[in-house]
Amino acid sequence: MRIFNLLLLAALAALTLACGYSSKTYAPTAGSMPAISQLNPDSVTAGSAAFTMTVNGSNFAAKSVVNWNGAPQTSGTTYVGAGQLMLSVPASLIANPGTVQITVTNPAISGTGMYGSGGTLAETSPAMSFTIN
Repeated sequence: MRIFNLLLLAALAALTLACGYSSKTYAPTAGSMPAISQLNPDSVTAGSAAFTMTVNGSNFAAKSVVNWNGAPQTSGTTYVGAGQLMLSVPASLIANPGTVQITVTNPAISGTGMYGSGGTLAETSPAMSFTIN
């Protein structure tokens, strides 16, 4: 009788595990793509003092980051709203003449749990040129 009960318990456990009561994972989906429409100012003179750049556009997330030639400026980016970010540009970044590519990255968002979404991917805007004369 004991062996029968043990076999019955093992069969029930195997049946329960085979019924699909396992966690499902979902792949992340595309996030919101930011877009830059204007940089203000759009140029400076090499060797100038530090300044604040206004980045206007659309679809900026609360934790968006402005990238300077691909390097994220996490400590210098301030979120103003879905259409505007501010970037504190130190003098060291504008010491030499050249063209800089400015982009905005919306961060990835983690999934919401065992049966929730898979979250979203990070998305980076097309580049806009900034000139250092």
